[in-house]
Amino acid sequence: MTDDSRQNRVREKEIETFNSHYSRLGAARRKLRRYFRSISWFIKMKLKPLPKRCFDLLLSLSAVVILSPILMLGFIFSRFSFYRIPRYGKGLLIYDELSFRIENGRGGDLVKKLHLTNLPILINVISGDMSFVGPRPMSPEDVNLLDRGMRRRHDVRPGLVSLWWIRRRANINYGTEIAVDLEYIDNQGLFSDIGILLRAIPAILLGDAVGSSDKELRILGIPIDNLTMEQAVDTILKWLSEPGAKQVCFVNADCANIAYKDNDYLKVLTGADLCLADGVGLKLAGKILSQDIAQNVNGTDMFPILCERLSGTHVKLFLLGARAEVVQGLVDWISRHHPGVQLAGYHHGYFDPNDENKVIESIRDSGAHLLLVAFGAPRQDVWINRRLGETGTRVAIGVGGLFDFYSGRLPRAPLWMREIGIEWLYRMLQEPGRLWKRYLIGNCVFLFRVLKEKLFPGRRRNA
Repeated sequence: MTDDSRQNRVREKEIETFNSHYSRLGAARRKLRRYFRSISWFIKMKLKPLPKRCFDLLLSLSAVVILSPILMLGFIFSRFSFYRIPRYGKGLLIYDELSFRIENGRGGDLVKKLHLTNLPILINVISGDMSFVGPRPMSPEDVNLLDRGMRRRHDVRPGLVSLWWIRRRANINYGTEIAVDLEYIDNQGLFSDIGILLRAIPAILLGDAVGSSDKELRILGIPIDNLTMEQAVDTILKWLSEPGAKQVCFVNADCANIAYKDNDYLKVLTGADLCLADGVGLKLAGKILSQDIAQNVNGTDMFPILCERLSGTHVKLFLLGARAEVVQGLVDWISRHHPGVQLAGYHHGYFDPNDENKVIESIRDSGAHLLLVAFGAPRQDVWINRRLGETGTRVAIGVGGLFDFYSGRLPRAPLWMREIGIEWLYRMLQEPGRLWKRYLIGNCVFLFRVLKEKLFPGRRRNA
């Protein structure tokens, strides 16, 4: 086909498209598209938020009616006024967040004791300034209008409860507030809001803010380094750049139960360079002992953070443990998600005891700086304590079932289950025959021992 014929074909096609577009049928199609776009916009902007708004009104009016007798009693015997705090609302419009300023009187003490001084905030919900669920309300001086993410978080009403607040109270590694707020905006809806409110209940009862003043505490004789995830990762990275050999242990309720009866394991944990609190059991123990756990620091959450921080550096990683296909699956995960991590080598954990020295020699010859051992507790921590110096590595960490999760052999519990502290239930349902006793009985035994330590401090442990 010649160039002229091609140009003619193109020209004919353009004329055909033009005539079709401006024909009566084409005009009707354009009008219909505009009509459906208008309907879509109306549903998205007007009807979609309607169930959420009705839910907010129903819940706030019900709360006002239920609590009004207590408030009336408080106001009869005290003087009060409204306290107003300017906040940025939806569309970056400024509104006044309301609360009570109680001046004197016994009734005012009752209102304060029941934490009802913030009850006028329900007026903000009724008036449409706020919602029950949404990003945290911010004052004008805290908002950077040049930040695109900060502007986008104000596409919705601020809330009394935010997803970021729940994750922060749950002491899991929650990321930045802006990222969590944008995650909420992308997935918001009435049912997701109800789920967040339900997850707020255990967060209120069990959660504690990050940043405990106690940097070290003891639970059943085990010294716990009370660090956040960021602090723990920074410490490990610092050790990787220094000579010497350091051992890091994660301690959960099961580990504490084993150490309670196994003095050799207790000595290993006591002598470790870093012992980190892992799981809701340790958090509950901290509350019982009036020693708040700063954050749930577990190996599964720490691993991708470590990989990200190690990517592109000189630090070499060695993986030891699990079955051959599992550790190979973890190697594949690292190559896909963090190709910049230098993998010095890997070996499965089912080697013959007679071959242990060969395995240690391969670790030492690889020049690895960081060693992850997945033998399960207490074996992995005892093994590291005994053979760490021979491996030539600078930091060795016992990581339990981490290899299973990232290899794909076992799925991780959904985030909402981790937020309310029932990841253990998900794990038990995955492998009930192996884990039911550990969780159903072991967790109760652990909390009983912690309570006994609280009531009878200094008493000798019973085997």
